[in-house]
Amino acid sequence: MDRRDIHVLKYFSSYVSVSEGKVINITEPTLIFCPLAENLYKNFKDLGSHNKEAVKAAIKDAIESKIKDYGFFTEKRKFSFGEVSIPYGASEMLSFALRKKAVDAAVVVCEGAGTVITNNPDMVQAIGARMHSLLLTSPIKGIIEKLKAAGCRVIFENAFIDQARGVEEAIRSGYKSIAVTVCGHSAEDLKRLRLLEKENNAAIVILSVCTTGLPKDKVSLIRDYADLVWSCASSEVRQIIGPSSIMQLSRQIPVFVLTRQGVNFIAAYANDEKLIRDLDARKQYLSSNEPSGQCVYFGNLKTFICESILPVNARREPRFEEKNQYASV
Repeated sequence: MDRRDIHVLKYFSSYVSVSEGKVINITEPTLIFCPLAENLYKNFKDLGSHNKEAVKAAIKDAIESKIKDYGFFTEKRKFSFGEVSIPYGASEMLSFALRKKAVDAAVVVCEGAGTVITNNPDMVQAIGARMHSLLLTSPIKGIIEKLKAAGCRVIFENAFIDQARGVEEAIRSGYKSIAVTVCGHSAEDLKRLRLLEKENNAAIVILSVCTTGLPKDKVSLIRDYADLVWSCASSEVRQIIGPSSIMQLSRQIPVFVLTRQGVNFIAAYANDEKLIRDLDARKQYLSSNEPSGQCVYFGNLKTFICESILPVNARREPRFEEKNQYASV
């Protein structure tokens, strides 16, 4: 039976379907502004008209630029990007953690391959950099072959995504310190991951990513079980998880660090690991570009760390449409 080439991701509050290297469908967006999207993609600038079709066109352009420039969702997929792509990006943090031996392996998701285990810092960066929330994918032979040639382990030949199963396989392979990325929509898997951690005497660093639009019950699960959480455009994450955090990285789109294990993980991302490791877990800290507190570099980004009550909001945060805003569009 022929397999259909289909990949579904979530970006800018829309579900985007890709097939045969082309965007074939975009659902109606509810987000109208994201500072990160505006910074990365020129078509997101000046969307002041709040026109849905303009937003969908910007989404389409962003995804198709990745297909054209890097071969995403195709046999031409590139796995070499060089520089750090996004400050506080999950793949960047994973790359540093592997390079500094803070973790032994990472379980991540790649389009065309599904759940993947790697201990290669360059590959974890190449897999995750510039990728959005991948919800479903189908196998692409060229991508799977490139991953295997680089020493990565592809868990499912049908490109299924199951991060808990990936962690199980990583443990069976002998890894004891494992970082795993889990999309917010799969928050129910986090408890399963903690059970795996306990049953196997392992250390599992859970990175909860892609949290835009999650209901409060999933956000609460993430708060209870994750180590790091990317807030994306979720006000619920800011409100529910922020107050429980040890540390907030960035103001506009915060990354919240919830546990001592999470603090130790991000220490590998810092030029002064001791400074981060020595932070008092009974207090709360903000890392931002405002020159207040102790200077530290995360990746190649100069920041300052100071004590603060969390969460700390920013003037330019992601914004959703107001009710009935698009009624006449």
